Amino acid sequence: MKLTGAKILIECLKKEGVDVMFGYPGGVLLPIFDVLYDAPIRFILVRHEQAAAHAADGYARATGKVGVCMATSGPGATNLVTGIATAYMDSIPMVAITGQVKTALIGNDAFQEADVTGITRPITKHNYLVKRIEDLATTVKEAFHIASTGRPGPVLIDIPVDIQMMETEFKYPPEVSMKGYKPTYSGHPGQIKKAAKAIANSKRPIIYAGGGVIISGAAAELKELAEKIKAPVTTTLLGLGAFPETHELSLGMLGMHGTAYANHAIMESDMIIAVGSRFDDRVTGRLDAFAPNAKVIHIDIDPSSVSKNVAVDIPIVGDAKNILIELNKVIKKPDTDQWLKRTYDWVKHHPLRYNDSDKKIKPQYVVEQIYEAAKDNAIICTEVGQNQMWAAQFYKYTQPRTYISSGGLGTMGYGFPAAIGAKIGCPEKTVFDIAGDGSIQMNIQELATAVIDKIPVKVAILNNGYLGMVRQWQELFYKKRYSHTYLTRDIPDFVKVAEAYGAVGIRVTKKGEVRPAIEKAMEIDKPVFLDFIVEEEENVFPMVPAGEAINKMIMIGSLA
Repeated sequence: MKLTGAKILIECLKKEGVDVMFGYPGGVLLPIFDVLYDAPIRFILVRHEQAAAHAADGYARATGKVGVCMATSGPGATNLVTGIATAYMDSIPMVAITGQVKTALIGNDAFQEADVTGITRPITKHNYLVKRIEDLATTVKEAFHIASTGRPGPVLIDIPVDIQMMETEFKYPPEVSMKGYKPTYSGHPGQIKKAAKAIANSKRPIIYAGGGVIISGAAAELKELAEKIKAPVTTTLLGLGAFPETHELSLGMLGMHGTAYANHAIMESDMIIAVGSRFDDRVTGRLDAFAPNAKVIHIDIDPSSVSKNVAVDIPIVGDAKNILIELNKVIKKPDTDQWLKRTYDWVKHHPLRYNDSDKKIKPQYVVEQIYEAAKDNAIICTEVGQNQMWAAQFYKYTQPRTYISSGGLGTMGYGFPAAIGAKIGCPEKTVFDIAGDGSIQMNIQELATAVIDKIPVKVAILNNGYLGMVRQWQELFYKKRYSHTYLTRDIPDFVKVAEAYGAVGIRVTKKGEVRPAIEKAMEIDKPVFLDFIVEEEENVFPMVPAGEAINKMIMIGSLA
């Protein structure tokens, strides 16, 4: 059976189980959009291509499936770049499809031509420019395979418009075999036994879990390991939810804005069991001072991440779930009684706290109230900045895929479209985007998407009138010279903006109004903007200054 390239693409997507796409049309995509008109794939028309990539990313993080986005050539494709880079930094499975000018015009600076494969080469796991229609089906199959296997990541397919209109016989390969791409899934048995012996001989072990635990579905195995060896567990920002934060062994998040007790524990440990994490700079602080007395076991599917930042004593390359299953079979409990007593002492004396007030709304209080109201069935997305850190600190995550945020790239404008994607992927969940008044304006136009497609996400804007995190650094390190970080809280009027788009806007100015407003928003079956007028110059603590060891923290009240 002969089909056009456009029909072949849609048939391939159907065979990959794609039920939703996010994107924006354009001239060189018209053949594909014409086929989409009758296709059984839900297409979410965003109002900016960047939002398409973020929504596909949020969908992927919430569901574990491959997110799919699509944009036209030139500016449409380049508008995807920030979202693709965001997914790449956080190892998110995504397939981005872009239209391209006719093959004969490539390289001639044709109208709306951009070398999108060249532009995205550093920020994709792999990318393709389809030059022969006979290669299209195989290319799509390979793209989904690469995006979702090994260490996941975004893959881009650039399809010239003439390829979309050509015809060829449609054959979809049942499987993929690619030379040079054979991810390792099983850990080396000898290394696993070596790790088990080292753990058994340790006195101060700590488990350091990252987003790889969530990607591999290894949360249950991680919990089993922690309980077997009675070791405290700390997670990265993207590892939140990998281990229940209500568990007695949980130390919460570590790093620049992590808990004081997690930072002290990892610095004084003698054994770090790193699972699905990459020792990034926000976790380690000053590298030459990081955990000076600890041996390191590093479990990761990406061999290039092992010993990249921190020297590793026992590397185990493979899938976290598979390795933890085998490790749990042979592990023996070390004597951690004194170590746990010490960590509990840190928890007792250095809790997360803030100076609450009855006169002004504290942003941390808002996050706590969202947790109390929505904790049983919620996904929390965030923008980037103070809102992101408060959401990480003051909401207790107990399940994987319930905290969705831009970690590696730190992309402002991410949270709202990601929340839209997450809600589409998990319609039974309450989805909140915890936002700042600066970040929310970067993709605020997606209110139209949420309203028209009836996606009832809730946006909690922690409105302090500043670019809060940058302002915090200016306060602490630049003598309060607030250069271009003051936004004012009156422009825009978020309630009126929400209403103009057909959503619901609620302004909250008093502490006593916080919980009722959250509960009211959760009852409304429409997108809701909650505009919380919070303390203007509230800061995120603890905070590790740039270039310092992670146990050298600025704590609340230490600057008084």
